[in-house]
Amino acid sequence: MTSASLESGAGPARRTVVAAAGATGLTLVMAACGSDSDSGSSDSAGGTDVQGDGASTGGGSGGGENAAAGGTVLAKTSEIPEGGGKIFKGQGVVVTQPTAGQFKAFSSTCTHQGCAVGSVSDGAIVCPCHNSRFSVADGEVQGGPATRPLPAKNITVSGDQITLA
Repeated sequence: MTSASLESGAGPARRTVVAAAGATGLTLVMAACGSDSDSGSSDSAGGTDVQGDGASTGGGSGGGENAAAGGTVLAKTSEIPEGGGKIFKGQGVVVTQPTAGQFKAFSSTCTHQGCAVGSVSDGAIVCPCHNSRFSVADGEVQGGPATRPLPAKNITVSGDQITLA
């Protein structure tokens, strides 16, 4: 039997097996990077300065609809740590409180390769895929490989509620 007949008759070619393994690995990585639901993790990013007007709109926190404001209620202001933030995976947003009473919101999708940011610590929103870091104050890149800031999102603060506009 020649080597050519051995390669063509026994099963898939080596190239086919290697390509399939690579595709499977890529699929797993992509699934891990972007399809989580809101689990209330402590990551967040912010972008829009909003000051509360002291008027409570009622209702709870954590993703309900706010009929008065026309948006999704994300959290109570007390749930966002000063100097840190909270990631809302289901809404694709991270809310931060850079200084007392100042709330910002940013996209929770890293601008490097589209992974979901994973945590907020030491004044930075951190992407777990390649360790890009973004400022909780303005979403600007603090450390790469990302080169673009996180896009700002619109939120409103009314009383003690933060709503995605």
